[in-house]
Order: sequence, then C-alpha cells, then structure tokens
Amino acid sequence: MKAYNKNNIPLAKQLRKNMTPWERKLWYEFLRFYPIRFQRQKAIGNYIADFYCAKAKFIVELDGGGHFEPEQKQRDDERTQALQSMNLRVLRICNMDIDRRFLSVCEIIDRTVMTSLPQSALPTAPSPEGA
Repeated sequence: MKAYNKNNIPLAKQLRKNMTPWERKLWYEFLRFYPIRFQRQKAIGNYIADFYCAKAKFIVELDGGGHFEPEQKQRDDERTQALQSMNLRVLRICNMDIDRRFLSVCEIIDRTVMTSLPQSALPTAPSPEGA
C-alpha cells in the first residue's frame, strides 16, 4: 500500500460523499462492480486520486474544464509525475468524454487495467457449460 498524508483522509471522505456527476456515473455505471477492485477518492502520498486500483497500480483522474487552464494544467502535470514516481500509472479523462464517449472510456480503462496487472492477477474467464 502506498503511503499517504493522514491529513487528507477527512477531505477524501467528504469528496466520496460529494462526487461530481461524472465521477458518480463512472463509479456507479462501471467501476463499482468492476471485477478488479477500485477505490474512490483514495489518499495516496500528498494527493487524493479520483479512482485507484491497487492491483494494477493504476489511477483514473477525471478532469473538468478548469484542468485546462495553464496553472491547473501545470499542477496536474506535477501531480501526475509525482504519482508516476511511485510506480503508478495515471490516466486522465476529460469529463466531456464521460458524457460523450462513455463506452470508449470504459474500454480504455479495462484495457489499461488488463495490461497493467501481473499475469497472476488476471481474472479467469468462466468455462463454457458442459466443457
């Protein structure tokens, strides 16, 4: 488990209770029942990741319009680099993609998880009946 700043725990809990519409959609329509466990608003280092899959060492960050402002983009880049330095893979997704290309976003997340997992952690497909 990655170290975290204990001071971020109350904020993470608050963020879990007050998810954005895009976070809510991704969580309730895809990640909540994904076969590999994801956590939402997970404290990691000095940050709070929107969604975190420990087995795949993978973070999904959802970005609204403010994330494209130069100052915020620079902070996001620094955050991504810090998380990558912890051997974590970071995928940033625009909220508009949740609205307009939801199935594609889910496929990208699934593909990234499957390529990030150690082979021993891959879920096994159920065998066909009668085989």
